[in-house]
Amino acid sequence: MKKIVSLYLVIAFVLNVSAQNEMLYSVENNMPLFYQQLKEQLTYPWAWQNKQQSMTFDEWREKARKEIIDKTMQIAPPAPDNFRYEVIAREQREGYEAQKILFNINKWEKTLAYLLVPNKVKKAPALLMLHDHGAHFAIGKEKMVKPFGVDSVIIKDAEQWIAACYDSIYVGDELAKAGYVVLSIDALFWGDRSRKEDRIDIAKALSTKERKQKTYDTQQALSSNLLQMGTSWGAWMTWDDMRAAQFLANLPMVDKKNVGCVGFSMGSYRSWMLAAMSDDIKAAANICWMNDTEHLMTLTNNQNKGGSAYSMLIPGIRNLMDYPHVASLACPKAMLFFNGYNDKLFPVPGVESAYKTMREVWQSQNADDKLTTKIWQEKHFFNKQMQKEVTAFFDKNLK
Repeated sequence: MKKIVSLYLVIAFVLNVSAQNEMLYSVENNMPLFYQQLKEQLTYPWAWQNKQQSMTFDEWREKARKEIIDKTMQIAPPAPDNFRYEVIAREQREGYEAQKILFNINKWEKTLAYLLVPNKVKKAPALLMLHDHGAHFAIGKEKMVKPFGVDSVIIKDAEQWIAACYDSIYVGDELAKAGYVVLSIDALFWGDRSRKEDRIDIAKALSTKERKQKTYDTQQALSSNLLQMGTSWGAWMTWDDMRAAQFLANLPMVDKKNVGCVGFSMGSYRSWMLAAMSDDIKAAANICWMNDTEHLMTLTNNQNKGGSAYSMLIPGIRNLMDYPHVASLACPKAMLFFNGYNDKLFPVPGVESAYKTMREVWQSQNADDKLTTKIWQEKHFFNKQMQKEVTAFFDKNLK
């Protein structure tokens, strides 16, 4: 009998220890165990849906922008005294001239960019090209515009990248052929704004694994350093894009009433964020980046891994609005959103939820015809047919 009692005591002890051990962790797959409760605290008080009974749409847009800037996007890079730019190289292409330019992106930095100018035009519509992330930092603007006057390693890198993401097409060059002035800049940490010491080394490391070993952790360090100095990487990119849009709109060959932007992946996030925050942008095409926090903040989504996500995070903004609410600040502008059914980064239920949220806003302003949303039978990819529809979208809304 004593043996049986002892056995029961041992089993009870083991079960008790096991139960205790099950409670001795608070994180699973990079997420706190209480992540669902955290999401339930997000009420998005500055969404149009939560403000439409208390203010007009124009009042909401002005005040919501101010909330974002004042509460989440400081410290801002100071605007340049002037954008003063110089052309440092030229190349004639089919129907347009490619220029490599240097201009003041803010008061502290000059940046290299590609500017494509159609032949024989006095004033033309214009597009700002916003490149992707891809954990691929050696090139930025070269993902959107065919590079020239650079190391052959950079040219090879760009060719391989556009084959992988853009159906072997330099989207900026195609839009220049279609009659648009095109500007392509590097976001901070890409291309000519990447780490001075290793850009060519990164480009030579043509496998994703090699690239990540060289640079992946550095983006987290950069983000951390900016946060410790009162700003954020995500906010800094948005400010840069706003300055670039202002610069483009005021170029002498540009029709400033018809300026748009286009981006893929992180470039899409940058594109709708820019359209939401800048009056210089009149239309935007946003490819493969739209969802909501409910579906992105899960145990398995790519957004929960940190790393690349830092570039698209502005601390505190979720206390104001969710992604589609911010994008809705662009209403009633012409906006195009494409996503893919086979895109593993952006769950389709979240895409559909975000589209529904935005559709409500455009409908409330009698601008439903200005919002284009479509889910393709496609992966995370900007294919030729998508590009044709994007060109048609801009031809309709900017020409």
